[in-house]
Amino acid sequence: MNILVSHCFLGEPCRYDGASRLDRQIIELHRAGHNLIPVCPEVLGGLDVPRSPAEIQPDGRVLTQDGRDVTAAYQAGAERVLEIARENGCTVAVLKSRSPSCGCGEVYDGTFTHTLKPGWGIAARLLADAGIEVMDEEHLQASLFL
Repeated sequence: MNILVSHCFLGEPCRYDGASRLDRQIIELHRAGHNLIPVCPEVLGGLDVPRSPAEIQPDGRVLTQDGRDVTAAYQAGAERVLEIARENGCTVAVLKSRSPSCGCGEVYDGTFTHTLKPGWGIAARLLADAGIEVMDEEHLQASLFL
């Protein structure tokens, strides 16, 4: 199975803070014979690493902590991720929790106070709307894929 995954899970330092989030549970999916297709919607949308933190606002725009509107970059990255998923026949995506791109079910509320609210990141929502099963690393049951 081809599984779309957030590139930071594979050790790529592409997060806003220039870090990665290597995840052994996701590496195990590869060891079990699955093909992992790495994506970072924010980088694919043209954003730099590192970059100012961003959160989805109540009106749907994505703003950085310093007030820049980066909605277009987030949307462009999400659209490219969907293209990659389709090109590779991905029916499942495992994405970074709470991210304004990848969060699925819960994201930060736009106040930059670490307050969570129900919601979806831009790329995660686009993938889910296209019929791709989207989950985050916190809800991944890797044993289902092994």
